[in-house]
Amino acid sequence: MHRARQHAETRTRERRRRLAHEAARLMAEGGIHDYHQAKLKAADRLGIHDDASLPRNREIEEALREYQRIFLGQAQAGAVRQRREAAARALEFFAGFEPRLVGPVLDGTADAGSPVLLHLHADDPDAVARFLEEHGIPAEPRGRRLRLDRERSFDAPVWVFSAEDLAFDLTVLPSQALRQAPLSALDEKPMRRASLAQLRQLLAEDEIAGYELSL
Repeated sequence: MHRARQHAETRTRERRRRLAHEAARLMAEGGIHDYHQAKLKAADRLGIHDDASLPRNREIEEALREYQRIFLGQAQAGAVRQRREAAARALEFFAGFEPRLVGPVLDGTADAGSPVLLHLHADDPDAVARFLEEHGIPAEPRGRRLRLDRERSFDAPVWVFSAEDLAFDLTVLPSQALRQAPLSALDEKPMRRASLAQLRQLLAEDEIAGYELSL
């Protein structure tokens, strides 16, 4: 009985690993940016449908980092660098809204199709719209539901526009959200985010790492 249980657990772990790597491949090659969508599509392709074999989002993220490192290398690193530099300029431009960089550009898993995701903070939800209009930036309004904590959700206004041949995605949050970031869909923990100073530090570290690799 014990051996049979061990065999079943080993098979489940292997299925999780296969699904995580297939989901990562779909995200890297197919332009899918939603972990849940990639997970379900991978399960359908591999014919694995038991819930116990479905990997967690963090497992897929780890597999995605590995895939990008092995198969995409400098091209993916260049996409991240380009977007981080553009994000720094955007954080400076939107300084009046206490902006923060979030998402794949910050985490280092961005690719050539990834938008620059920013959180802007304003108690007046129309303030960002007025700012964009004043600066002649045509932006498309959208919406996004975020979880502030395990009990509360928030329907946030979103503005999407293009600049420097890149897509920018601005989520407008109340000022109180500066104290604690919304929960990440990856692991239901507060999102990792970076201020302009923190992003500049990250860019400096990237530059040093790139220089060391070139030696």
